[in-house]
Amino acid sequence: MIALKVYSPSLKSEWNHFVYGAKNSTFIHLREYMDYHNTRFTDNSLIAYSGGKIIGVLPANIVGDTLYSHQGLSYGGWLVHTKHFDVSTMLRIFEAMRDFLPTIGIRKLVYKPSPHIYHSYPSEEDIYAIFKYDGKLLTSTVSATIPINEAIRFNENARRAVKSASALGITVEETEDYAPYWEILSKLLTTRYKVNPVHTLDEINLLHSLFPLNIRLFTANLDDKVLGGVLVYNTGIVAHAQYIAASEEGKEKKVLPLIFKQLIGKEFSKCKYFDFGTSNEQNGRYLNEGLSMQKTGMGGRAVVYNSYELNF
Repeated sequence: MIALKVYSPSLKSEWNHFVYGAKNSTFIHLREYMDYHNTRFTDNSLIAYSGGKIIGVLPANIVGDTLYSHQGLSYGGWLVHTKHFDVSTMLRIFEAMRDFLPTIGIRKLVYKPSPHIYHSYPSEEDIYAIFKYDGKLLTSTVSATIPINEAIRFNENARRAVKSASALGITVEETEDYAPYWEILSKLLTTRYKVNPVHTLDEINLLHSLFPLNIRLFTANLDDKVLGGVLVYNTGIVAHAQYIAASEEGKEKKVLPLIFKQLIGKEFSKCKYFDFGTSNEQNGRYLNEGLSMQKTGMGGRAVVYNSYELNF
């Protein structure tokens, strides 16, 4: 029998201990990361038990009668261990959700599994369970990802950009001073998309202080002036470009390929994948082809980030 319980802060240590050993989790599923924005979301994470032991955790929040795979996270789903867990166990967890969620007023689940590149061991039992219980695809966004040990060479345009930026004396450095880059990023997002960064400067400084080895900023600089940068979330398996931005001068001097060349070839060369992030708007219905082509030109190929909907 599978028993489900809604997470409470008293279970923080048990939650984190389980996440550290899960085959499809990353540092963003630890409570220290999830709880930084607990004023924005009503947490309703679930824990699954069998025989009194935790067999899975689901980072989640609730809005009305809908349970979401946590909207403050890029991916999640049921996080599970490798040993003593199979498809049949996942099916029983979904059966338990079907019985349990309506008792707490939930009629719909929006579910975001962790893409396979984040798995330390194959972990797509939940995707089969979604099919088995008549879930439907809700959104699909396309990221561009490189298997670092088998990376395709940068195309001619990207190689020229790297050579040009290097000839100008532009350097790439890691920094803990996020303010100059955040100004560039904020201006780019407000001008182009009329939005602000998901994280405020104070929030990203806090998260970096909590996870200094996982959240790292690299900037392109000329004469002590920041021209652009890439904020990387490093899970150990995947180095994911969380934010990418350049000033107008940085774009003219083509600094981003130079940054990516150093990140892929040096800083994160021991990771399995480098992920440039998605190039979509409107929940995947619109593809920014120009942005996608830039990432493809540096070797990235498609990995999808899907979400699904199930009704109870």
